[in-house]
Amino acid sequence: MGLSGLVSFRVVARSFYRKTTVFHSRKVSDCAQTSAQTPLSPDNRNETAEDERRKPRRPPNKVSVLLFPGQGSQFVGMGRGMLKYDNVKEMFAVAQKVLGYDLLSLCLNGPEDDLMKTVHCQPAVFVTSLAAVERLNHGNPAAIENCVGAAGFSVGEFAALVFSGAMDFAEALFAVKVRAEAMQKASDQTPSGMLSVIGRTQANYKHACLQAREHCLSLGIENPVCSIANYLFPDGRVIAGHLEVRAILYQLYRMLFSLKGILGEAMLSLALSLGSDHPSLPQALNFLQKNSRKLHFARTRLLPVSGAFHTALMEPAVEPLRDVLRQLQVSQPKIAVHSNVDGKRYAHDGHVRRQLARQLVSPVKWEQTLHEIYQRAQGHGFPQTYEVGPGRQLGFTLQKCNMKAFQNYTHVGVDVPEDE
Repeated sequence: MGLSGLVSFRVVARSFYRKTTVFHSRKVSDCAQTSAQTPLSPDNRNETAEDERRKPRRPPNKVSVLLFPGQGSQFVGMGRGMLKYDNVKEMFAVAQKVLGYDLLSLCLNGPEDDLMKTVHCQPAVFVTSLAAVERLNHGNPAAIENCVGAAGFSVGEFAALVFSGAMDFAEALFAVKVRAEAMQKASDQTPSGMLSVIGRTQANYKHACLQAREHCLSLGIENPVCSIANYLFPDGRVIAGHLEVRAILYQLYRMLFSLKGILGEAMLSLALSLGSDHPSLPQALNFLQKNSRKLHFARTRLLPVSGAFHTALMEPAVEPLRDVLRQLQVSQPKIAVHSNVDGKRYAHDGHVRRQLARQLVSPVKWEQTLHEIYQRAQGHGFPQTYEVGPGRQLGFTLQKCNMKAFQNYTHVGVDVPEDE
C-alpha cells in the first residue's frame, strides 16, 4: 500500500489512538490548552510564564519516563493476552492494512525465522511497544498522565514520537515499514553484521575499529566499514561493519550464483570454499574477535541481525526514508523526546524529520541519551521509568548507566499471564 492509501486510516487511527496512549504531563497539556484558547500577546506570554512559575512542582518520583525498545527484543509469543486492553485490537487491524499481512499472527505464532527478519521485526516491535503503553495505562493511568519524557532505541524512536503526539500511528507505521524494507535491501547489498562488545577500562573502541579497517585495506579491500554503531553503557558498545570482506571472491560469488547448471554449481562451491578457508581473507568483525585480548575486550558476541545498522553501509536506506518522512504529518512532540543521534530533545517537526533520517547512518548514542534524561543535581530524586515493549535490554543499560535511576524502573511486557 502506498502513502496515499494512508489517508483513509488517519481518522481511524487518531480516533482510537488519541483516547489513551497519547497522554501528556498536566503541565504540558495546560500550556497547550492555554495557547489554543487565547492568542498570546507579549503581556499574556509573561502572565503565562508567571503562572507556570507559581504552579507547585511535582516531586520527581511522581512523574514518569517511558523507554521504547528496538530491534532484537522481539520474540514469538509477544502480544499474547494483549487484545483485552483498549485499542490494541484496533492497532493490529490498522497494522494489517498498512503492512499487508497479519502482524498479530506473526507475533503470536511465528515462524521465528520470519519474525526475526528486519522487514517484520521492526513493525512488530513498534506496534507491540505501543500496545504495552495501553497495558500500562490500564493498570497505572497516572504513569501515562504524568509522563514528562520518552526515548526509543533505534526503531523504538518512532513509537516514542507517536506516544508524544508528534506522529500519527498509521503514518509512523508506514514509515517504519519503508525503513525496514530499505535497511534490509541495503543489508543484502553487502554482507555485514554487528558485534556486541564489553570492554575493559583500557579498551579504545575507535582505535580498534581503525585497526580493523587498516588491516582490511592492507589486503586490498576498498572502503572497508567498521565503526561504533551503539553506545550502550560505559564499556558497552556494538561495533558494526563488513562481516565478510572477501572482495573479488564475493563478487565472484554473486556472479556465479546467477549461473545455472553443473559448471556454475561447481565454480560456486570452489569460490565458497576459498572464501571460507583461505587464511589471508579474514572477516572484519572476526578480526576484532580474534584480537579481542590484545584490544582489551572482555567479551564479544556476533548479534543475530542481517546488517551493519547505524553505519555508512545503511546509506542506501536514507533517501527512501527521507522521502516518506517529507510526506508525513509531523508536529513538535508534546513531551520531551530524545534523539538517538545526539541524545538531545527534539525541538520542532523539521528536527524530527532530519534526525530520523540521520539516525540510519549514525551511531545510537543511548548512553548519552540516558545521561541527558537522568542527569540532575545531587540529592534530587528520579522519575519512575517504564520500559514498554518486548525485552528488558533498556533496563539493563539503565542499570549500568545510573543505578539510582534504575531503582525506579519497571518493565511493562507484551506477553500477559493468564491470571492478569
